[in-house]
Amino acid sequence: MLTLTTEAAARIRGLVERPNHPNGSGLRITDDTSGRLVLSLAAEPAKDEQVVDTAGAHVFLDQAAAQALDEQTLHARTDAQGRVQFAVGPQRTGSGPE
Repeated sequence: MLTLTTEAAARIRGLVERPNHPNGSGLRITDDTSGRLVLSLAAEPAKDEQVVDTAGAHVFLDQAAAQALDEQTLHARTDAQGRVQFAVGPQRTGSGPE
């Protein structure tokens, strides 16, 4: 199952904790059928999506994305222009979310 670093969880919460996003909103990750992952904000998970909840941050994964991201960790950072950038890397053995 996908894990999130502490920084990724904080960045996701920051993206959805705005007045125009209802409680329970999260980051949706879908596979666009070409193997490319697409990120978007969503008010709630779709019926068949896997939900990852880490420290109050919600990630909604469609079936293909959940399979592709199994045993991966979602990382985040903010670039010099203030934009959040996400990256995925392998989970470290014996460690949980950072």
